[in-house]
Amino acid sequence: METNKFKKNNKIPDLVDCEIIKLLQKDGRIPNTDIAKKMGISEGTVRTRLNRLIKNETIQIVAVSNPIKLGFKIVGQIRMHIDIGKKEDIVKKLKEIKALWFVVQTTGATTGIEAEFIVKSLADFNTLIFEQISKIEGVIKIDTSLILDFIKRRYDWGTALDGE
Repeated sequence: METNKFKKNNKIPDLVDCEIIKLLQKDGRIPNTDIAKKMGISEGTVRTRLNRLIKNETIQIVAVSNPIKLGFKIVGQIRMHIDIGKKEDIVKKLKEIKALWFVVQTTGATTGIEAEFIVKSLADFNTLIFEQISKIEGVIKIDTSLILDFIKRRYDWGTALDGE
């Protein structure tokens, strides 16, 4: 089971890791030296822990942008109803589609996969739906919804260890 593999090969974040993460959630540009000073630990400890957290895919350090303000014309969500027996092949193909930036397996009325996408034009949207996703064997049905505006987008939710 993949969860067990994660636990064996990757250290679960502790309180020190979580404090580093919370500081980065507030300001992703904060230097390691500032993190170390605020936490009373060495810069080397911060650097080592950050490298591990990035390598283990616990965190990513990126600039989060607003695709609408960057000129993308169509941003939205896709819900795919799938043949669960073909999930691995479907997931592999979805990972290759550049327009999909977020892909997750979900529960609900039917087993499915949800994705968020960003495209430059209606033509690109049509290509994504009709030439890429709908041609993946095992995708049974596709539902889409478009994002008209971002009302709230926050990435500083803390960690599960907060308050312990």
